[in-house]
Amino acid sequence: MSKLKDAKTGPNRVRLGMVGGGQGAFIGAVHRIAARIDNEYDFCAGALSSNPQRALASAREIGLAEDRSYEDVAAMLAAESARDDGIEAVSIVTPNNVHFPVAKACLEAGIHVICDKPITVTCREADELIALAKAQNRILAVTYNYSGYPMIRQAREMIEAGELGDIRVVQAEHAQDWLTEAVEQSGNKQAGWRTDPAQSGAGGCIGDIGTHAYHLACFVTGLELESLCADLSTFVSGRQLDDNVNVLMRFKGGAKGSLWASQVAPGNENSLTLRVYGTRGGLSWRQESANELELSPFGEATRRITRGSPAAGGAAAAATRIPAGHPEGYLEGFATLYKEIAAAIRAARSGTTAVGMFPRGEDGRRGVAFVEAAVKSSNGGAVWVNL
Repeated sequence: MSKLKDAKTGPNRVRLGMVGGGQGAFIGAVHRIAARIDNEYDFCAGALSSNPQRALASAREIGLAEDRSYEDVAAMLAAESARDDGIEAVSIVTPNNVHFPVAKACLEAGIHVICDKPITVTCREADELIALAKAQNRILAVTYNYSGYPMIRQAREMIEAGELGDIRVVQAEHAQDWLTEAVEQSGNKQAGWRTDPAQSGAGGCIGDIGTHAYHLACFVTGLELESLCADLSTFVSGRQLDDNVNVLMRFKGGAKGSLWASQVAPGNENSLTLRVYGTRGGLSWRQESANELELSPFGEATRRITRGSPAAGGAAAAATRIPAGHPEGYLEGFATLYKEIAAAIRAARSGTTAVGMFPRGEDGRRGVAFVEAAVKSSNGGAVWVNL
């Protein structure tokens, strides 16, 4: 199959397709909203479901032209490659096990890939996609969306500037309660595939939300994981994958960390928390109060930095859209990544490279390696495993 044609002069928006995200899906709508927020994309084609009837019905619901609603990925790539206005990029919002074959087909067709996490279910698959994206000179992005929050960018900027000194301790948590009961056995579609190893991969909670906490810890601190010791538990009877995770982490350079992720913690809706402590001070951030960051310089009073305030720096400002005091969060965090990816795609049109903080294929691979190591450690009796 020939590569799709590069964009011509005129509207500068990226022509976007989508795989998955049809009726009954959650994350597909999130990606479509995020792509529209900054007017960076034209959503113009999709293979929205593996069921052709549901795919067409989904297209009608969201206003996608019926002649650009396709029954599968192969049909979409074949038809779009023949158009002067064919898609340039694809968002992949399917269950985990479908990510690799779809991403591979799109990259081979010369399409930039924006993949919901995890990038794949094995490191071998991730390595193949990374190599293919490099050979095709195409963007391979992974939507670890919490890295798009302004105050996460602020925390990263402050640590890079040395405001915390040498990092000693990193604590990450991501807790939910929606799988406290076996809802996957009562027809809940989102729970069904997430607790099915054939679709989700070897990790349940560790892969679904644990990797978000892990990526955030590394993104903000710049640290690289050296080894881990993990205890993965399955508390709900009959469930095939873990629903509670405890991980000890040793980072290169000597910093130590801990990570707790749970989907059976009543009272927690989406409690993602990051705390970082260094020789000169500490930082604390909670996703449910995403517009605030606490800075605690050693020996001084704790300071509250808010998104949009004069105390916030350039990295936070670049990811901020609305005035201080107005909530800005989950959808905008996704949109920040989409905006940066769009800039990278436009740069690729002219053979140049755009700078952006959005997670790439290598970041996705590190997430997969984290899951594989955690599963290996837990299965071995919570032993230390090197990465």
